[in-house]
Amino acid sequence: MTDPEPRLADVEYLEVQCKSALNPVKNMGFAWSLNPYTGCEHRCAFCYVRAFELRADRPSDDRYGRTVRVKVNVAAVLRGELARRSWKRETVVIGAATDPYQPAEGRYRLTRQCLETLRDFANPSAMITRGPMIVRDIDVLTDLARRADLHITFSIPTVDDEVWRKTEPGTAHPRQRLRAIEKLITAGVDVGVGMAPILPGLSDRPDQLEAVVVAARAAGATGLWAGMLHLKDGTREHFMSVLSKHWPELVPRYEDAYRNRAYLPPSFGAKTLHEVGRLRSRHGVSDRRRVILKPPPPPEQLTLLN
Repeated sequence: MTDPEPRLADVEYLEVQCKSALNPVKNMGFAWSLNPYTGCEHRCAFCYVRAFELRADRPSDDRYGRTVRVKVNVAAVLRGELARRSWKRETVVIGAATDPYQPAEGRYRLTRQCLETLRDFANPSAMITRGPMIVRDIDVLTDLARRADLHITFSIPTVDDEVWRKTEPGTAHPRQRLRAIEKLITAGVDVGVGMAPILPGLSDRPDQLEAVVVAARAAGATGLWAGMLHLKDGTREHFMSVLSKHWPELVPRYEDAYRNRAYLPPSFGAKTLHEVGRLRSRHGVSDRRRVILKPPPPPEQLTLLN
């Protein structure tokens, strides 16, 4: 096997002024998103945002995540938008197109500023992240949770070291994310796990699935949902290059499964998702909440477990 991509990469930060903070969203399970940054240093091989970057004529290949646009005025703009009489206090999802706790947040603290603003307006909020840095902001998160509905989803597709290292090169180890979940739960914040994307032939063995479910339960996660990998243009090309580099024997299987389609047909993923559901029931992972914090595949490809 060849060596994985280095954990750290040189990243250029471009400070920009944004005209709007809230983005209207359609057909994604929520109505409004908020992204303090454009681009993501985590550089996950399977990231669906690469497809959006391609359509925006920005790099979706190895260059993705090497430049991050920092919306330095995002919290001030958000405050103005939440203060409008027309605003209906709908749920705002932070991090739908970038990770709000990627390394840039340690320097700029924009996610924290946005959380403070949402807290001040008692606005319902949700977030998806892979960043254990979130524990820095437990004080703001607990304040917000006392004033409005708040749900955090930690993305943990796998706890398999090899698969994690080669497909999520810029992220913290899944065990660090699980420790962050424990701290947030102890502080009274509602936190679930998103086991997505599950990668056919790489992270879909029953023992691998069970390891995530067991770890989520042990951390106190309030629920777990799972979804299979989907490959739109932009994401497909980069993911297949990573597959060719590290697991060339799987290339024909993926070419067949994703031929002329972005989503797996049910015959390829239904068994895996059924197994996740069985494991959730077996290990007593709660289904208290239902939250989608990423573009959902067709219903037959997505199982909601929280």
